[in-house]
Amino acid sequence: MTSVAAVLTAARARLPASEARLLLGHVLGRPTAWLIAHDNEMLDEAALLGFASLVARRASGEPVAYLVGHREFFGREFAVSPAVLIPRPETELLVEIALARVGADGTAITAGRILDLGTGSGCIAVTLALEIPQAQVSALDASVAALTVARSNAEEHGAQLRLLQSDWFAALDDERFDLIVANPPYVAAADPHLAAGDLRHEPLAALASGEDGLDAIRRIIAAAPAHLAANNGQLWLEHGYDQAEAVRALLAAAGFSGIEHYRDLAGIVRVSGGRLR
Repeated sequence: MTSVAAVLTAARARLPASEARLLLGHVLGRPTAWLIAHDNEMLDEAALLGFASLVARRASGEPVAYLVGHREFFGREFAVSPAVLIPRPETELLVEIALARVGADGTAITAGRILDLGTGSGCIAVTLALEIPQAQVSALDASVAALTVARSNAEEHGAQLRLLQSDWFAALDDERFDLIVANPPYVAAADPHLAAGDLRHEPLAALASGEDGLDAIRRIIAAAPAHLAANNGQLWLEHGYDQAEAVRALLAAAGFSGIEHYRDLAGIVRVSGGRLR
């Protein structure tokens, strides 16, 4: 048998210490604080084998979030699988903007009908449904597997929302919303980053979008006016670090005004949007 301290020391030859602790804690069902306080605890063979397997998989490039099955977003744990994009801290900016637009009392946008396009794990839609319980939240995704993950997260957190399979707006007929948010794919198809690091294991359809990365954004912006409330309906999208001006031009051409850009914590313009004129 081997101790907690010993296996963590050995794992650090292949992984950062923080990842090694996270993986061992997952195997043992224990928090990091427990590992520190019990570094002399002896591990049985099942734990050793389970940890060794996860270390090997992580060392080969599999994302930690997929290995442990969850990722934190906006202070909550969300289940993830290779069927969905791993929630990222910068996407919390999109939620913050949505919350500011709807308002804590739901009055900034009159009816509070919110649509999340390409919901993936459901982290955006579930968060908005929980933070604004009086809002009517709908979430769409083309992937049945992704919707299964999103539905599980909604049930786990007790969020009330509608989930629909749809290729962007296709399943909505003439429905209109006060606020539409989206974190669509926006990476250029030939971007070398898609073949490196964690991105290799995430669903390509949730990452790449045409030669310049803007195909999905073009479709969303062009179709959004037909699904937004005529009175102050708003659209907000996450996009790539170098796409803000292109997104601004697309929004203006589609009839949006009051177009604004917001920077993430790294100072990168990450979210853009506006309202119907």
